[in-house]
Amino acid sequence: MTQAHLNDALIRALPKTDLHVHLDGSLRVPTLIELARERKLDLPSWTEEGMNALVFKPTYSSLVDYLAGFAWTCGVMQDAEALERIAYEFAKDNQEEGVRYVEVRFAPQLHSRGDFSLLQVLQAVQKGMDRAKAEFNAALLPGEPPFHYGIIVCAMRMFNEYFSDYYRQLISVLPETRRKNLFGIASMELAKAAVKARDEHGVPVVGFDLAGQEDGFPAMDHADAYAWCHRKFLHKTVHAGEAYGPESIFQSLTELHADRIGHGLLLFAPESIQDPTIDNRAAFCERLANHMAENRTTIEVCITSNLQTTPRMKRVEDHPLRTMLDHRMSVTLCTDNRLMSHTTVSKEIGLAIQHLNMDHKELRNVLIHGFKRSFFPGSYAEKRAWVRQVIDYYDRVMLDASGVKAG
Repeated sequence: MTQAHLNDALIRALPKTDLHVHLDGSLRVPTLIELARERKLDLPSWTEEGMNALVFKPTYSSLVDYLAGFAWTCGVMQDAEALERIAYEFAKDNQEEGVRYVEVRFAPQLHSRGDFSLLQVLQAVQKGMDRAKAEFNAALLPGEPPFHYGIIVCAMRMFNEYFSDYYRQLISVLPETRRKNLFGIASMELAKAAVKARDEHGVPVVGFDLAGQEDGFPAMDHADAYAWCHRKFLHKTVHAGEAYGPESIFQSLTELHADRIGHGLLLFAPESIQDPTIDNRAAFCERLANHMAENRTTIEVCITSNLQTTPRMKRVEDHPLRTMLDHRMSVTLCTDNRLMSHTTVSKEIGLAIQHLNMDHKELRNVLIHGFKRSFFPGSYAEKRAWVRQVIDYYDRVMLDASGVKAG
């Protein structure tokens, strides 16, 4: 099959995953406006066009600028009814474009307060996702793989009053001597709540993540929380190498036991290394990449988001995905934020095919990696059977489209 056969309709028909997508970055704008009106919250604009012009822009000056939009989305995500609706619509939007597995991630501490616990936040999202899952799977055709999902909880590298009341609540109960460990304490609280929700309440929490401003807020502040998750067999991923150098990725792998890496954008950027003890920076990047390739440490690649938040990256062709593929690394294509980046998994695949020369064999590997390296909420035997069903369905769709057997 040639690249010409990989058209939009076929890409949408193929079974896909999204392993790196933030719920609070993937709202429908009309829903955001409606919820804000109902809750008597202010917005910069009361039209979809206005919000896209002022907040959810085509380009951003920096990662910090990109993250600022979350204040508006999180503002309407403070009660169970809103969270359930947003999660339901999020799942439906993914299903509409052929996503058969999604790991929805968000920071429960940004939505929790005294009368709305972390568990209740997680259960509200679960309820919306379960409803969409049940509707979709009830209408499956013979041989189609079912839709599944998992929840990844995001610890925050830092909190401030702009984002959440949680910062003020935590400061108020901590003695002065412990406030320097504020963010690590918050992460440990979340880790314990996530494991309890999984083990005692059946919430499909499948992973633990660390998100937020990378530069100036090191991952090591959260090492205790990651060690707890490691001991409790909760999968781990880390936003790393997005706005800080390759040593951030290395630290995530060696100190936080990361199973996957979110973004990894600066993996092949030796000039971004700031650690003075690393002498041969180019060699460090190469060895790190080879280590990740050999250990099949999957990188959650988000092309559009990276272009929006990295001013030095002017074109899709500048993205390191091509280099990752050439190094035979395990990668999967993700959206990061469907709203902030105005994208879908299908669009991300189209960019990789059109601008980064990803051929049909690489596409198959990338999409299947998404299923294989998912934090599937079931046993390994169940996951293997499900992945086999996905592969068979993928090959059938390709064969029906081109008459050429995939693989």
